[in-house]
Parts: sequence; C-alpha cells; structure tokens
Amino acid sequence: MTRSKRIYVLDTNILMHDPTALFKFEEHDVFIPMMVLEELDNGKKGHSESSRNARQVSRFLNELVESHGNRDIAEGIALVQPKGLNLRAEQSIGKLHFQLKQVEAGKRFGTVLPDNLILGSILQLKEDNPGVPVVLVSKDINLRIKASICGVAAEDYENDRAIDDFNLLFTGVRELEADFWERHQGNLRSWTDKGRTFYEIQRARGDDWFINQFLYMPGEDEVEMRVCRMDGDKVVLQIVDDYRTPQHQVWGVNARNREQNFALNALMDPEIDLVTLLGTAGTGKTLLALAAGLTQTMDNQRYREIIMTRATVSVGEDIGFLPGTEEEKMTPWMGALTDNLEVLTNTQEQNSWGRGATNELLASRIKIRAMNFMRGRTFLSRWLIVDEAQNLTPKQMKTLITRAGPGTKIICMGNVEQIDTPYLTETTSGLTYAVDRFKNWAHSAHITLRRGERSRLADYASEVL
Repeated sequence: MTRSKRIYVLDTNILMHDPTALFKFEEHDVFIPMMVLEELDNGKKGHSESSRNARQVSRFLNELVESHGNRDIAEGIALVQPKGLNLRAEQSIGKLHFQLKQVEAGKRFGTVLPDNLILGSILQLKEDNPGVPVVLVSKDINLRIKASICGVAAEDYENDRAIDDFNLLFTGVRELEADFWERHQGNLRSWTDKGRTFYEIQRARGDDWFINQFLYMPGEDEVEMRVCRMDGDKVVLQIVDDYRTPQHQVWGVNARNREQNFALNALMDPEIDLVTLLGTAGTGKTLLALAAGLTQTMDNQRYREIIMTRATVSVGEDIGFLPGTEEEKMTPWMGALTDNLEVLTNTQEQNSWGRGATNELLASRIKIRAMNFMRGRTFLSRWLIVDEAQNLTPKQMKTLITRAGPGTKIICMGNVEQIDTPYLTETTSGLTYAVDRFKNWAHSAHITLRRGERSRLADYASEVL
C-alpha cells in the first residue's frame, strides 16, 4: 500500500448509514474488511433505508473495481467520485483497499464473530503498514471500545453532523440588549403598512441575525419583532402579531408564552413555507401546528387539507402487525393528533351532537399518511405536519421536504431529547440538520419552545425526573 497520511477502516454501519462515506476521507486511504462486504450482502435485502444504502454501496464499489480494470487490486483503487456526486472538488484523492489476507485463527476477541474478524483484519493491516496511522470508523460503541483495548485508534463518523455541539443550534429567538433603541436612534426609520409597524435600521456590530429570526426586548414596554428583510447593511424589522389576546385567537387557541406567540406568527405567515418547531414534551408544538392548520384550511381555504405523518419508531416492545388500511394502521401512532383535536373541538357552547358533527368534518379534512409511501409523491396546497421528526435521518428529511409542491407548507416538529432511532444523535438527527441548513432561507422559520404548558404535574415531572 502507498503510505498516505492515514488509513481509515470503515465499519458496515457507516456505509449503511451514508453510502457516500467512501468518498469523504479526502487524501486518506480507505480500507474495507471482507467481513464488511459479507454484512453488506446480508443487509441488502428489503425496502428499508439501510437496505437501499447497502445496495448503493455495492454499486459504488462495483463502479470503482470496474474503473480499475485489469490492474493489480493490491495497489489500491483510486477513490474517484462517480458522476452525479458533487461532494467536493477533486483535489488529492486517496485509495480504496480491500482485505486480501486471511485473518490468523489465533487473533480472537470474544465470541462476536463479525467484530472479531474486523478487528483481526485491522491488526493485520497495522502489521503490514508499520508507521501508518490506522483508524477504525464505526458507529458501534462496543466495537470502538474493543478496538481501543486492542490498541487500535477508533472514532465515530462525524461527517454527517449538522453541528459540532447541539447547544450551538440556532434557536430562532434572540433577546435584544437594553440599549438597542439608543444605539440605533440616529439611523432608525419607521412606518406603518396595512396595520403592521416596520422599522428600518442600519446594522451595527453584534446584529448578526438571520432572516425570519424573532427578536424581543423584555421589560415593561416589551417589544417583539421579526427580521423580515435584510439588504446589505440595512435590516427591516416588523412588530409581530400578539396571539395572547382573546380577540386574536387561532381556532380558539391563544399563545401562552413568548415562544408560542412567535411560533403562531411563523405558522400563520403565508410567505413562510417551512416551519421547524423544537421543544420538550408539553410545549404545545402539535396543538399550535394543528390550530394554525385548521384555521387556514377550514376558514381561509388557503390549503386543501391537513396531512399528518410521523416516523413509526416504538418506544417499548413492538405490538406486531396492525390491521386495516394505511390510515387505520397509522391511527395508534397518531394519539397526539386525536388528543389535540379533542382540545380544539371541545368548546363549551356545543352539545355532544354538534361536537360529533365537528369531529366528522375535521376528520374528513385531516389525512394520516405513513412515511414509507412518501417517495415519488407531490403534495399540492397541503398543510403537511411531520411529527416526531427527530427520529428521521437527514436523507429521510430531504425525501420528505422535497415532496412539497406549489402552495404546500411543511411543519417539522420534535424533541431531540427523545430520539429512538439507532445510530442517530442530537447532532446528526434530520431535524437538527433541517434547522441548521434552512436558517438562511427567506421562506423558513424556526422556534425552540422552552416552557411547558401542559400541566403543573407535567412541568414538574420534566424538571425532576
């Protein structure tokens, strides 16, 4: 093998998580043990995301081997990107190496055979390449621990991280300094248009805002604004609507705190096509999204219907196959929808017959769809709610958001503290990815809801349990 800076050994779960990982190690070499090829072969059957990825990896490897021709495979195969993959500019590229030697029988580490063979091949690789750093890349924590015990450097795959630290994630809300108005006194211009108040200011140092970010100044004369336009050094701020007053309700719902008010402003704005809502249990994400959706579907006729979907990942043991149509199969997963509809239709004036009629009407305009059948669809003029979006990978998130046709608004919401999908973390979740990638776009908004409004019991439980 050629002496490169480093040799990275890729575990099966990396390739099944991200097939393009082969081409993301720049000038370094990539080594694939024979056991990884076997596991890819075992994992290629089925319709799951990981099965599709396994088949894609096999296609990439086949292209690389074919491009190498009849030359000796022991020299390594140049990791040239296939056409259509625009991952990076081709500068210096590494080589791909396969395991060519049988692992000695004496090199055994416990009884988990695939892990043993992978570790054995790495130790063999180190022997054959003295002085070259060899690094195992795996999402399997136990394999990384085993590798460290055997003196092999091991690390997680970090290329798919949206951000380095989850605490640095864009919150969508920012507090203004107390001297904000004094600092901008000389360059402030204000006007009113269609009942809305606007301010134009010259951007000063520290005003590193994003479009559709919400700003507030606490105190007696509390001000809440949204960054609605940015032209070079000039920024236009708009005073937001106050949905906390009884005369400004959304389908009978009022905002109970500042973040909920910002969320309703984003949800009710027809210029915003994507809204991401992050928040712990009980912060009102589903209720606000449904209330805003019902108002704009039933009253304003802006959207044809509400479509609700979610990642079907169980918290406990699975209860087996579910009977019925797609809608009926999804119903047990949609408890959040039925609970919130109960709140939204439970007005005091109606009798039980009236409530029943309302429920029937709403049910006809709200469709529940499984995420498995989203590929190839296009939603026109729909209000699409993606619940539990923290369980989606970045690729699944892309698949969903690219379903949007003209006039469709997508609301992605979730709580990254409750990720149930294996190998996904706070920094690699599709929801985190969407928040980070869309923060500069003029037609998206994000709000992190902090205060629970479910009940005093739920709020206390969130704090102490």
